[in-house]
Amino acid sequence: MSFLPLDIDHKALKAMTDHAEAAFPNECCGFFYGDESGGIRQVTLSTQVTNSKEGDQRRRFAISDKDYLQAERHAAREGLTLLGVYHSHPLHPAIPSEHDLAVALPFFSYIIVSVEPEGTSHVRSWQLDADRQFAEEHIVSMPTTWRTT
Repeated sequence: MSFLPLDIDHKALKAMTDHAEAAFPNECCGFFYGDESGGIRQVTLSTQVTNSKEGDQRRRFAISDKDYLQAERHAAREGLTLLGVYHSHPLHPAIPSEHDLAVALPFFSYIIVSVEPEGTSHVRSWQLDADRQFAEEHIVSMPTTWRTT
């Protein structure tokens, strides 16, 4: 199964990585929006939400139902599509965990920002395939220093 590539606006990506770095050593989370046209998922905006995970936020994140509802309403008001969720992995690679898989929704892209004490290490995006496993999505515009390949 192949997915549409992601083209992430520089400002939206910077907002995600800045959020991840500011939240370090905890995980951060948020949403991103845009549209799908011309064979690409165009990410034009990202918004932060509060990590509502009770307990150790260094290893987990949670997004409240209220925040999901507000994200859907925001997308509708702005004429955008809610494309997915981003979160950070402090001191870990940008590879989905078992927890990430357990809470993932079909259609959404999941951008993961790997962050170290020095800043962002790398950024990758994932989507559920037909077997409900994560498959990596290609990000077409991103600084080469944040790529893993």
